[in-house]
Amino acid sequence: MTKAPHISVQNLNVHIGNQHILKDININIPDKKVTSIIGPSGCGKTTLLKTFNRLVDNTPDVNITGKVLVDNENIYDPNVEITEIRKKMGLLSQRPYPLPMSIYDNIAYGPRIHGTIGKQELDVLVEQQLKATGLWNEVKDRLHNSATKLSIGQQQRLCLARGLAVDPEIILGDESTSALDPISTAIIEDLFITLKEKYTIVLVTHILRQARRVSDYIIFVYMGQIIEFGPTEEILLNPKEELTKEYIKGYIS
Repeated sequence: MTKAPHISVQNLNVHIGNQHILKDININIPDKKVTSIIGPSGCGKTTLLKTFNRLVDNTPDVNITGKVLVDNENIYDPNVEITEIRKKMGLLSQRPYPLPMSIYDNIAYGPRIHGTIGKQELDVLVEQQLKATGLWNEVKDRLHNSATKLSIGQQQRLCLARGLAVDPEIILGDESTSALDPISTAIIEDLFITLKEKYTIVLVTHILRQARRVSDYIIFVYMGQIIEFGPTEEILLNPKEELTKEYIKGYIS
């Protein structure tokens, strides 16, 4: 039996002002896989990603029609609890934004807000998530130092650990290695490959090599439309659509 998609987008249209940003998007994103969204600048990649956790709602003059189903629940239903939807999503932005507090408190922040959790449980959780993101051995002796003192690559892993601490189902990454050095980028990419055992991961990337390294599936977006979707090797090595071929060859940027 085919496993149900974790995210199902149906007839999604996004208008911002008089601009039609996303045009009749229909896509099923598989559970516990890495799916990368690729396409030229300004094509709607990030807007599509933001529809999955309703961050696009924060844009002035936005109008959204259609459905985005997460676990078969339409997150654009007027009665849905947005906070609960966003709790399911761990978001990793282009640049890391550690909270202006200690390394420990960055990870403890979400669990404290979302429910009562004792000090002992928090200690275990902080260690667990720092180990999951490969940071524990680097920071275990300075957990109460400011997170802003970490390197940018460490800060990005800390932000990932902070997102995982609230027990999400889905990880969203918006060009989340674009500000990092090659070593930190490789560490984050390896983490994505490991984390898909537990999470559905959707990434926006403009780097085709990265998409090939980490993705199971690729969505190619052009001028607000999905041109092609399929397994990574198929899209990158044997695309069916002419526009996809032109983009992969570098004729469209």
